[in-house]
Amino acid sequence: MIAPTLIRYPRLVWLGLLAPLTLAWAAADPASNWPRFRGPNGSGVAEGDFPAQWNAANHAWKIKLPGVGHGSPVVWGDRVFLLSGRESGERIPMAVDAASGRVLWQAAQGVAYRKGHKFNSPASTTPAVDADRVYFSWSSPENVYVAAFTHDGVPAWTADLGPMHRAHGFASSPILFGDLVILSNDQEKDSNLFALDRRTGAVRWKLPRAENHSNYATPCLYTPAGGPPQIIVSSWQLGVTGVDAATGKQRWQLGVFQQQKAERAVGSPIAVDDLVIANCAFVNGPKHVVALRPGPDGSMQEVWRLEKTVPHIPTVLAVGGRAYLWSDQGIVSCVQLTDGQVLWQERAGRDTFGSPVAVGGKLFCVDKSGTVTVLALGDRFELLGKNELGELCQSTPAVAGGRMFIRTWEHLHAVSAGR
Repeated sequence: MIAPTLIRYPRLVWLGLLAPLTLAWAAADPASNWPRFRGPNGSGVAEGDFPAQWNAANHAWKIKLPGVGHGSPVVWGDRVFLLSGRESGERIPMAVDAASGRVLWQAAQGVAYRKGHKFNSPASTTPAVDADRVYFSWSSPENVYVAAFTHDGVPAWTADLGPMHRAHGFASSPILFGDLVILSNDQEKDSNLFALDRRTGAVRWKLPRAENHSNYATPCLYTPAGGPPQIIVSSWQLGVTGVDAATGKQRWQLGVFQQQKAERAVGSPIAVDDLVIANCAFVNGPKHVVALRPGPDGSMQEVWRLEKTVPHIPTVLAVGGRAYLWSDQGIVSCVQLTDGQVLWQERAGRDTFGSPVAVGGKLFCVDKSGTVTVLALGDRFELLGKNELGELCQSTPAVAGGRMFIRTWEHLHAVSAGR
């Protein structure tokens, strides 16, 4: 068992924690949590409504971050949490008041940084949050870490998960299940799926994986009819894997991606109805989106696949009986969820690394230039609006409490649902 270690943070800064908090703002909207990458179970679907075209009144606030990065924010009640970083190596977990943008705390941790891929950053991961703590992941050039803080910024524990072997750098985000923190760590060697105790950081189970290639997909939860919850992990060499969430025992695995040329699973798997949908690709090579469903004997079977104009980095979104595939080049395909039949396919934007979210009958996605494109959900293509943030953006919006939070390279933006 890997023992958790407590790292002493030399620069833990509380900013205004004793001032009155805006609890009324969070309590006013029951949909006030966005607890992981792409929200509840990674679905990317939120309650509420936002206008398609924003004006000055919709821009609630914008703050300069203490570092840079591509990781997305998460939200719990009246607080937004995210990771910033400096290319000198410092990582900065932080919390922001959701109503005002006031920084509540930030904890600077001096950790060496190796960039790897040109599109990576010192803070490319998204934290996960529950009612008690927020959980961050990062790496040094040598080791992988998960660190837990209370909502008030007090360090709870840090777990060292062993060596880091990734030529492109680190960008794996945690998720939560029961009393476990789950982290998928597929890399060039020593790949593992980890489950840590939320309270202590101790490793509760570890599943070694015969994957010798870095993948960056964030897992999701899937509960088959009559079966226990499973952690769904996607990767190039192994395909899609279902793991018993409580015990770490592998339930099934389907090698559904091409083996002839190296690919990476970057977009994350999703679970919708009785389907699991996963994508995997290579930049200028094969690209796949595959949907799986339990067959008559209970084993997982491929239902449909698409291999043209499908995403590599963005994650698929499914809502209202349709799946929306936003490609890296900004071409969007709407397909029937049941069989993958393409209903429409149109260019909506430019190069895109973030993933779409759905709110109030609209699809929102931010491209690399910081343009937020808004489409109508439905059986025909309809461009509703474009909104410029004016800065590099590779992250995915978080939506909670009547606000949309978007992280650009150096800033955090809050957009109000008010018109």
